[in-house]
Amino acid sequence: MIARVTLEIALRKEFDYLIPPDMAGRVEVGTRVKVPFGPRHVMGVVTALAEQSPHTNLRPLARIVGAQSPVTPKVLALARWIADYYCCPVETALKSVLPDAVRRENAAWQERLWVRAQPPDGALPKLSRRQLEIWHILEEWRDLPLRELLQLAQTTADTIRRLEDRGLVRIAPRIAERDPYAREQFLPTQPLALNPEQDRALRRILDAMDPAAPSPAGSPAASMPAPQAAVRVFLLHGVTGSGKTEVYLQAIAHALQRGQGAIVLVPEISLTPQTVERFKARFCAGPAPTLVAVLHSHLSAGERHDEWHKIRQGRARIVIGARSAIFAPVDPLGLIIVDEEHEHSYKQEEAPRYNARDVAVVRGQREHAVVVLGSATPSMESYYNAKRGKYALLELPTRVDHQILPVVRVVDMRLETRQQKGTPILSMALKEAITRRLEKREQVILFLNRRGYSTSLQCPKCGYVAQCPHCSLALTYHRPEQMLRCHVCGYHTPAPTVCPQPACRNPAIRYAGLGTQKVEETLLKLFPHARISRMDSDALKRKEDYRRILGDFRLGRIDILLGTQMIAKGLHFPNVTLVGIIYADLSLHLPDFRAGERTFQLLTQVAGRAGRGEVEGEVVVQAFTPFHPAIQYARRHDYAGFYEQELEFRQQLAYPPFARIALLIVKGRNEDKVKFASEHLRKQIAETLPHPDDLIVAGPAPAPLLRAEGFYRYHLMLRTRHMLRLSRSLARLSTDLVLPEHVTLTVDIDPLNLAS
Repeated sequence: MIARVTLEIALRKEFDYLIPPDMAGRVEVGTRVKVPFGPRHVMGVVTALAEQSPHTNLRPLARIVGAQSPVTPKVLALARWIADYYCCPVETALKSVLPDAVRRENAAWQERLWVRAQPPDGALPKLSRRQLEIWHILEEWRDLPLRELLQLAQTTADTIRRLEDRGLVRIAPRIAERDPYAREQFLPTQPLALNPEQDRALRRILDAMDPAAPSPAGSPAASMPAPQAAVRVFLLHGVTGSGKTEVYLQAIAHALQRGQGAIVLVPEISLTPQTVERFKARFCAGPAPTLVAVLHSHLSAGERHDEWHKIRQGRARIVIGARSAIFAPVDPLGLIIVDEEHEHSYKQEEAPRYNARDVAVVRGQREHAVVVLGSATPSMESYYNAKRGKYALLELPTRVDHQILPVVRVVDMRLETRQQKGTPILSMALKEAITRRLEKREQVILFLNRRGYSTSLQCPKCGYVAQCPHCSLALTYHRPEQMLRCHVCGYHTPAPTVCPQPACRNPAIRYAGLGTQKVEETLLKLFPHARISRMDSDALKRKEDYRRILGDFRLGRIDILLGTQMIAKGLHFPNVTLVGIIYADLSLHLPDFRAGERTFQLLTQVAGRAGRGEVEGEVVVQAFTPFHPAIQYARRHDYAGFYEQELEFRQQLAYPPFARIALLIVKGRNEDKVKFASEHLRKQIAETLPHPDDLIVAGPAPAPLLRAEGFYRYHLMLRTRHMLRLSRSLARLSTDLVLPEHVTLTVDIDPLNLAS
């Protein structure tokens, strides 16, 4: 037999190896192997088995790595689709499918020594006082890890060994699973009663989980043919607080009853203790108890290894995680849920540049699993697909328990600037609202999507602005450390006390703009008796900080929670009655056609944190362009209105959802070379790519952020309705293209960030 192997080095081809007799029957598709390649041995994955090979003098496999194939044939086929659609080598796609912690050659379960009491047949032999104390502990616990016994009894390993010599205890290694939530207790919960809207949505989902009408495998989300019978994909459009999570929970329970598993995707920033707690509490007991595995970047390598293998072994049938959890080896898979499906964090920024939401749709089609995309502010593409019948639209237009949506007040900061003779951080309306809520012992969330203290250091005398030496970007001032930092490449330097220009040396340099650190300082001055906490990537240094701060906020130990977008969604705190959005139009004028959509989504999501308890919520939105449609539609909680006006703009310019985009990025350290290479690329596109009527090529042009991390970047944007065909053409072009030395080409299919 022949094993066709894809190596970990990206060569865009497979290699044939003989399966030695001693490995016969143990090698299957998805098996991890080590193979000879030239003078060395490299890791690879068996991607196919064959009886014969067109090649001669095949070398044998060196060895099998791991007892069980970590990649299922279904997930392997999905990796091939990703490579094809997102224009990357299969080897690169496989690295995303298998996390590093699983892919490493020496990855293994952790073993710990356990001590187990071995009661004697007759009377207990004569023991010393110390040995007797240890025996009583073991009698109570029966067995426990050696390390914990040593701490509990305050003894040494030699003392325990003497008990083992007398036959009273048994010391043996045992697998110790590294569970990130092992020390937490979850009180079991029962399904909640659904309102009529929730019940209708759930019924539609459960009906679709009937295997009688499976959907065929197909292309990505926006280019799927309209189904003839039942749709397999649902868009659950529910306002904030409408009870989408309860619908998810009851749909998952149905999948478990059918012997199937489920994957729940959440944005990385929304992977909160609340989310995990709700799922573990619901499924740790009851008629179909199961382990809930968690996969995200904050886990240690050991925790990720163990969580992954719990899934592969079928012990954990529910997976909660960020975008890479879409590749979890759940089999059979009955349900995929993508919560906050509009979130840009589902898009991978490095190769393979996949969008987990679209991959979820494709995986659901291939494995006949139901896919539910949920959001209060769906992406334009998903809502367009639902309106055209490619997805089934489920609506939850009201909050549960008769809660009403918060009142939103928009403050014109241009008027505030004139009235207060300067640009204030907090408007009078927001300061008064905070004071009222604090007097009533209610909680406040303040949102500003910009960390640091000030956005730039400027000299009013000579006009000097502190710039990053590696990026086309001003440095941000971080006051606690007295440092200037670049938020793109991480460069940092001590903040100067005078203008660095030798001919100036003005001591009156000033810091312009504001960030969360400056807002925190202002709050401490205005509300000295309030308990204030800040949540941004600067404040959260350890992985447990996020959970600790949210836990304190839930228990009422924090009055005002200030943060960036990590507090914008997924949080449910009934005592939060006021949300303040400090700079609502911060991202509104970025050079990206999605700027309005992104602003509308963010404002709506942040506003949704208010009024989720018995007290009506209030939202104060501060903006310098208060009459922009994104702000006004968000103020009225009017998604449909925003969608209709935005759709008209997109159609006029042939932007998604009316076309799909491929962004070609040419980069290098020499700008002249990069510019020349991008112009050469444009000519190659004109000469070699098929040009259907719908293909639109724009550029080359300098990227909005021309220089990043020392590299100059130029963009070409291609728009088409037939992306899979274009992707394959671009793959061939990028393979054959000859570029100047030290200049590279990156192909990003369906990019979500055009402003960098």
